[in-house]
Amino acid sequence: MLDAEWLFIALGAAAFFAGVVDAVVGGGGLIQIPALFSAFPGASPATLFGTNKLSSVVGTTSAAIQYGRRVAIPWGVTLPGAVAAFIGSWFGAKTVAYLSPELLRPLVLGLLIVVAIYTFRRKDFGTGGDRLADGRRPVMLALAIGAVIGFYDGFFGPGTGSFLIFLFVRFLGMDFLRASVSAKILNVATNVAAIAFFASSVELLWKVAGVMALCNLCGALLGSRLAIRHGAGFVRRMFLGVLCVLIGKMAYDLVVRLA
Repeated sequence: MLDAEWLFIALGAAAFFAGVVDAVVGGGGLIQIPALFSAFPGASPATLFGTNKLSSVVGTTSAAIQYGRRVAIPWGVTLPGAVAAFIGSWFGAKTVAYLSPELLRPLVLGLLIVVAIYTFRRKDFGTGGDRLADGRRPVMLALAIGAVIGFYDGFFGPGTGSFLIFLFVRFLGMDFLRASVSAKILNVATNVAAIAFFASSVELLWKVAGVMALCNLCGALLGSRLAIRHGAGFVRRMFLGVLCVLIGKMAYDLVVRLA
């Protein structure tokens, strides 16, 4: 019983910190997924990925609501992007049955490095005011971003929030704060689609997910308030920090697999 109690405490702590990070720039899976794999080494990856989605969707939804109360959300592009992300995530999750997600690891690592270098070199990138254009072009871009990144999140996942934020800043002219809240809404859609697929395909750890969801929610409340209080510059710094950690983690995993 004591072991079970400590297990829940450890997973709860991981979920709390994941919620803080995820609410600001995404990347909470970097914390929750390794924690779940360490706690349940005999469980199937699909079960643990689905459990992670159940936990994170609560915090992500809460963060989106907190942002929405204080930041004007560009619904004209965010909502179509979320619909496309939902559909893309569903098909991405189904594709796992036919292709190994590990095939994407070297490509994703390369893309993350490019994103990090671009953001480091452009000191004003994503820190200015919104310059979102009117018309069909932003909507079409949002649909394309949602579909592609949604499929990626359902199929593989690491760096989804970072990719969404970068693409929203680079192609839709948002600042980092506005891009972060828009990314949260799309992330909710991808999580819901993945949960729907996993719940109908594998057995999920519902009790574990419930405890982690509550802790993730508390972390998300803290993270979203920090981001709103400190603005786009703070989100940019967190974005670069998470990118560096993600690049390091993926590079290490790749070296270990090739060794």
